[in-house]
Amino acid sequence: MAASGIELATLGHRIRHHRVARGMTLDELGAQVGVAGSQLSLIENGRREPKLSLLQAIASATGTDVTDLLSSEPPNRRAALELELERAQASSVFRRLGIAPVRAGKTMSDETLESILGLHRELQRREREAIATPEEARRANTELRLRMREAANYLPDIERLAEKQLKAAGHTSGALTHRTVSIMAEQLGFELLYVADLPHSARSVTDLENGRIYLPPASIPGGHGLRSMALQAMAHRLLGHTPPSDYADFLQQRLEINYYAACCLMPETASVAFLSQAKKDRNLAVEDFRDAFGVTHEAAGMRMTNLMTRHLGIPLHFLRVDGAGAITRVYENDGLPLPMDVTGSVEGQVVCRRFSARSAFEEQNRTVEHYQYTDTPGGTFWCSSQTGTTAEGEFSITVGVPFDDARWFRGRETQKRATSTCPDESCCRRPDPDLTSRWEGKAWPSARVHMQMFSPLPRGNFPGVDDGEVYAFLDRHAGG
Repeated sequence: MAASGIELATLGHRIRHHRVARGMTLDELGAQVGVAGSQLSLIENGRREPKLSLLQAIASATGTDVTDLLSSEPPNRRAALELELERAQASSVFRRLGIAPVRAGKTMSDETLESILGLHRELQRREREAIATPEEARRANTELRLRMREAANYLPDIERLAEKQLKAAGHTSGALTHRTVSIMAEQLGFELLYVADLPHSARSVTDLENGRIYLPPASIPGGHGLRSMALQAMAHRLLGHTPPSDYADFLQQRLEINYYAACCLMPETASVAFLSQAKKDRNLAVEDFRDAFGVTHEAAGMRMTNLMTRHLGIPLHFLRVDGAGAITRVYENDGLPLPMDVTGSVEGQVVCRRFSARSAFEEQNRTVEHYQYTDTPGGTFWCSSQTGTTAEGEFSITVGVPFDDARWFRGRETQKRATSTCPDESCCRRPDPDLTSRWEGKAWPSARVHMQMFSPLPRGNFPGVDDGEVYAFLDRHAGG
């Protein structure tokens, strides 16, 4: 049967429950099924896995069936408490304390068990809080980025799930409509509601009890459209997400729901057909892909990273950079030399001033793509950059490829060329010697403090979300 330890423990509890309900001792049941009572005790304590023939004999002797014995549900409240204690004491969080585990014997009351479990739950909560630090977030994000790079940023299971859901909703081609998104929600048992008082820390709230998904009445600045937010909320349910156990789990879930939304807005079959034809015509362009599916420039650029290596054999990179040059979102599998800290984290690092992602801000005409070749220590790259503005300031979106693959893209004829020697500080980080001589000791800039550094994440089951605010919101709307 190859059952896990927890499954064996549940099985043992269910066998004990039915034995005791029949008023039988271990020896009496053992005599009926042909094994010693001591062997049955090991099975009931989850320490030995019984053969199917023995399970059938036990089921017959206790007046039940094998399916009932193999159920994953604890047979009663006491068993549920004991199983939860076993899980808690088997966790790495508890084992690190070096404290001997407690055995929940017959003489231990339910109240005592509840009290011990309360301490374990609080221990787990504090561990989740402590782990959601900037350092842990950077480490987890770096590990996730490297895993996705190994997979060419492609998740086939989510691709198939999205195409299945789209087909069920009747979507065949063209841009995904809000109406079709509503139908997809209805097929999952949810109604989409747009409200003005959504908690400030949440992009959407799903009411599982009443089958409602609450969304803001307008899209969030920065390209988070209402279709995408609704699809992300649905993805949590479709992918079977539970409250994240740590920051790495939270980031993995975030990646998966974003990926699912992108798959729905730009379905794999139609997207690959579009991009393949554009490659054949040597006319690949982010803006064409964007317009074909009615999405943002950023969404189109990121979606190209999911599909172009896998289906077109083109390695590439994607950068979202703010007005100060700091990376806010990144993917690369083409060898582009990126700045990183000692942990290997890239997000938050400032890219070279010579990169297209930053030189695009200097363009007078911001309505067109900025094309550029850049010679770097990792080779020459062709890039296409588009700038935009949100309430937080300027940003640029860049998609680029190695020199040899530029032949497939529109804008390859550009004469703009730059040279970057970063991370050599003389490239763009160290001031010109003449300027240093002119101003050293004669200038005193006042640094701007980013308030985020003083603001801890709201406490709760979900990193970055204030549970109390969300629950108050649901309570206001539950009767509506």
